[in-house]
Amino acid sequence: MSTTELTFRAATKDDIPGLVELVESAYRGEASRVGWTTEADLLDGQRTDPEGVAAVVGDPNSLLLIAERDGVLIACCHLEHRGDHAYFGMFAVRPALQGGGLGKVMLAEAERTARATWGVREMHMTVIRQRDELIAYYERRGYTRTGKMSPFPYGDERFGVPRRDDLEFELLTKAIAAA
Repeated sequence: MSTTELTFRAATKDDIPGLVELVESAYRGEASRVGWTTEADLLDGQRTDPEGVAAVVGDPNSLLLIAERDGVLIACCHLEHRGDHAYFGMFAVRPALQGGGLGKVMLAEAERTARATWGVREMHMTVIRQRDELIAYYERRGYTRTGKMSPFPYGDERFGVPRRDDLEFELLTKAIAAA
């Protein structure tokens, strides 16, 4: 995939409805099963909502990075400055475009943006530990499993309705300092 086809920019409040739709389509419901990043077997309910996306867009320590092709929103991710590192989350690629290299390009742009914007040398993310295929994807891109777990927010439906009772997050990290 050529990056010349893509435009990257920070999201604005006008992007919120499209971002909610994109994230939901990549993670929840039957439509998400077109791609490989679905969480539909683990979680029901919502992945995000307009209020949550608006909070990220309005946070001065955050950047919601979007990728567009011909003016159409096709991928996004959230970057949050946390002192010596950036946190990476809310990563979504249109399900029909998954598996073609767009995610790899988006992740590389997120790492470049975090370095350039905040001067951080490390990226952190949390991934549901039961998502072996997704964790393997990040490992192929240089992320390391730390073994540090954090609980899933059971009872808070803003994060979805769990379909099982053993969900937890694992912290993955990667050094992103310029070579």
